[in-house]
Amino acid sequence: MYDFMLTPEARELKKEVRNFVREEISSDFLRKMDKNEITYPREFVEKLAAKGLFGVRFPKKYGGREMSWVAEMAAIEEIGCLGIALGCAHAMPSIVGEALNTFGTEEQKEKYLKPYLQGKLVAAEALTEPRGGSDFFGAMTKADLHGDHFILNGEKRFVVGAEGADFFIVYCRTNFDANAHKYSRLSLLLVERSEGVSTDYLYGLMGCRGGGTGRLVFRDVKVPKENLIGELHGGALCFNRMMIPERLTSAGGCLGVWGSLDLAVRYSNRRRAFGKEIRKYQGVSFKVADAITRLDAARAITYMAARAVDENYTNMRRLVSEAKSFSTKAAWDVVNLAMQIMGGIGYTEVYPIERSLRDTRLSMIWTGTTEIMNLMIQHEYYNEILNESYDRRKMEDDAMSPDESERCFTDDDMMRIHDEGKAGGD
Repeated sequence: MYDFMLTPEARELKKEVRNFVREEISSDFLRKMDKNEITYPREFVEKLAAKGLFGVRFPKKYGGREMSWVAEMAAIEEIGCLGIALGCAHAMPSIVGEALNTFGTEEQKEKYLKPYLQGKLVAAEALTEPRGGSDFFGAMTKADLHGDHFILNGEKRFVVGAEGADFFIVYCRTNFDANAHKYSRLSLLLVERSEGVSTDYLYGLMGCRGGGTGRLVFRDVKVPKENLIGELHGGALCFNRMMIPERLTSAGGCLGVWGSLDLAVRYSNRRRAFGKEIRKYQGVSFKVADAITRLDAARAITYMAARAVDENYTNMRRLVSEAKSFSTKAAWDVVNLAMQIMGGIGYTEVYPIERSLRDTRLSMIWTGTTEIMNLMIQHEYYNEILNESYDRRKMEDDAMSPDESERCFTDDDMMRIHDEGKAGGD
């Protein structure tokens, strides 16, 4: 984020995170993650927490800084150059913490949120199922309530932190009425890593390595009733709120491809061909222009969405979906342009452009695919425009030669015309 878009406090946070990224995280650490020599980056989480850079949006009494979403975006953009896995580790408090802070009890916040923000515990979100994917409300993992506890059975996959987390927030079915509305089927439970909770499989990922992404299996896990987050069968309300931090942090983290573009620009200023630096050829310099324009546009829409959430603005959900869709696609374009500028050397391990490309590809899939974002965007926009309270000028009234016979008819119009025709014997 550019400083003029930030408050003085957010600017200072950005500087802190920039210094942290430059001085605290070694290249060797990143290389070990990409080689899967580090299963989960707990050391990174502990360092962030020690610097007070973990969960900056949350109340100070739990270890946060009570800062804005805009400030969070400035921070995660700096973290993002380290890769998607570390960006996700930094963002996870915004996701898990959102559930606890918004829907959790005071006891849950003291027992879990506070030590999490202090770096003493690590958390993960268990959402996707093997037969579910984008069909979230079709979840089959179930929790049967027996007096003062639930018995949890089922499995979740693509859990970042399946290996490494101390506790999980798990969406599961608790309402087994066959006629139950899909929004009243699920509940959200806080599940500690204990007997019956196992990481049965760690995925071999194309990118985003070292985040402990795997499949969780729950076998007759006894979960205390007091670990219910929010209301019984109220998981849909939690999910609806949690999609904001999930998608907004995805958008913000993708802005970290500035690192790849900066690398390519420096390279193009050193690399010479046909007697001059390659930056002096339009075939290269225009790619730089395209890339930075797309990155700046992604910054703008991400900042706007973050500001909308801070203000609880009416159309914030659409803007968050737009930011996630646009920024992740822009990041993919930028890293590909950076690789093209680098030429063949960019496709090798001599430079980390190839790692950035592998990482960035995931961003258009997780936390809701680009297609799901488009579904959300058009749905929200139609609701805005077709709302009876719409009070902006309607351009259809400004036609040069309006012809009522050519306008679109509603179903009521067609029924009226049909009735008039019958009455006239037509």
